[in-house]
Amino acid sequence: MIRRIVLCVALFVVAPIAMAEKTVLRVGHFPNITHAQGVIGHGLTRQGNGWFEERLGPDVEVKWFVYNAGPSAMEAIFAKSVDLTYVGPNPAINAHLKSRGDEIRIVAGACSGGAALVVQPDGRIKTDTDFKGKKIASPQFGNTQDVAARAWLQSKGLKITMTGGDALVIPTANPDQLTLFQKGDLDAVWTVEPWVSRLELEAKGKLYLDEKTLWPDGKYVTTHLVSSVRFLKERPQLLKKWIAAHVELTEWINKNPDEAKKLLNDEIKAETTRALPQVTLESAWKRLELTYDPVRASLLKSAEDAQRFGFIKEKPDLSRIYELKMLNEALREKGLTEIK
Repeated sequence: MIRRIVLCVALFVVAPIAMAEKTVLRVGHFPNITHAQGVIGHGLTRQGNGWFEERLGPDVEVKWFVYNAGPSAMEAIFAKSVDLTYVGPNPAINAHLKSRGDEIRIVAGACSGGAALVVQPDGRIKTDTDFKGKKIASPQFGNTQDVAARAWLQSKGLKITMTGGDALVIPTANPDQLTLFQKGDLDAVWTVEPWVSRLELEAKGKLYLDEKTLWPDGKYVTTHLVSSVRFLKERPQLLKKWIAAHVELTEWINKNPDEAKKLLNDEIKAETTRALPQVTLESAWKRLELTYDPVRASLLKSAEDAQRFGFIKEKPDLSRIYELKMLNEALREKGLTEIK
């Protein structure tokens, strides 16, 4: 009888612990070098020694979701399918405005740089004036590089409209850009790594302009870490832990580039079935800066340009798009400089 009582007590004590459910944190990213923290984090989760899991604690499970376009990632936020995602600036702006500022917040930066204008190697474009009458591809209608291309062409005195003007900006998926460029059907392409390097190495394209030359100190945002407002309000401490781990991972990548590049490429292969050629990876890596700084000024300028070209109907109110308090708290605790 005593043995049965002891056994029942043991089961009563152990059972609640065994039945405790983990908190599931759902995070999105693209299988791209400009989303390196997400890609590497996903890869380490897949290997069973997750970077983020170790810092979030044993009661948290991270589930990763892979997207190929910013709008898809933002729709996942709206649908409550993900809590956090790595995404480019223009999709973040569009989602913020679409939800009247109620659904998303930029909580950290992830990547700066990596975009460039590549022209045909046959000399058809030698100077800025040569772009008149030419076809310039961008990755997606109204995306970050599309807006940047239109703004730059306009700054050179060309009339650029949504569908034409003195030069034609043609939204074209990156793989198709490469094919059409190789055929000579495109005169130039404004895109982002690793496609800039692929155009150079595989299609013999010539770098005409590195976008960093257009920005103060060569810094402009390529990728952000974005949170849903719901997650931010409901689980602020968990979000802060993620941001702190994101900062640590960014620092680790910059201090260990060779190991980071291998982890990145292994995971890109796992997600897409094809790793980047090493020469492409090395070339692309040199044009990027992985950073937790969201480079706020460049996003505001991009929003102004998007409005000027009609992608945003009214002057955008972005007064609530940033929530950097947790980032700065994490930076202070690590003895790093806060973001203004």
